[in-house]
Amino acid sequence: MLATISVNVSVFASSVYMLKINALTLRRGAEPLLEETDATIHGGQRVAIIGANGAGKTSLFKLILGELSPDSGEFSLPGRCRIAHMEQEVSAGERLALDYVLDGHHQLREFEAALSVAEKADDHDKIASLHGELEAIGAYEARVTAEKLLHGLGFQQDELSKSVNDFSGGWRIRLNLAQALMCPSDLLLLDEPTNHFDIEMREALALALQDFDGAVLLVAHDKNLMESVVDEFWLVN
Repeated sequence: MLATISVNVSVFASSVYMLKINALTLRRGAEPLLEETDATIHGGQRVAIIGANGAGKTSLFKLILGELSPDSGEFSLPGRCRIAHMEQEVSAGERLALDYVLDGHHQLREFEAALSVAEKADDHDKIASLHGELEAIGAYEARVTAEKLLHGLGFQQDELSKSVNDFSGGWRIRLNLAQALMCPSDLLLLDEPTNHFDIEMREALALALQDFDGAVLLVAHDKNLMESVVDEFWLVN
């Protein structure tokens, strides 16, 4: 079951919904995780999901990401809703930290790849068009934005050129968070983002979320983080 507790709905940035759940039932085997559930997230709203382990919080994320299907009922997103999601694990790799974070901006990477093809083909019209597309999405400021995100999460300048392999598990989680924040999105999904974070990093995350324009769906047990950014709680039990 899922209950909602509103804290301050006046902070909603938009009346447009980012996620709508109607009479949704989600089961694990014979056990219902969510049953006949109704809920809505509006643009700019910050919602925290709270509940015991195994109650279905992460399963709800998987449902939104298309990794699970409901047993009954439905959920819907606006047609052009962009979703960003913080992964829980980072595979070891030689990708440089700054490049790894920039990879979160999928449209940027797609345009860059297309530009490389156009340049090899010496297609001047396509090259000009892609430079316009890149400018429109702020591509030429993206590196600075990524650096600021990483600095805010405790990375030193010389660490930005280190490979993912060079960082411990906790620091790789920070890379995942920076990558998710780098992704232009309307709905940001964060599952226990403060794991392995000290107090300073938790405060840095709170500030980053306060600057984020989209809606946020957050699974967390961090009381201070929730008090600083959340306006509604969903209780799963």
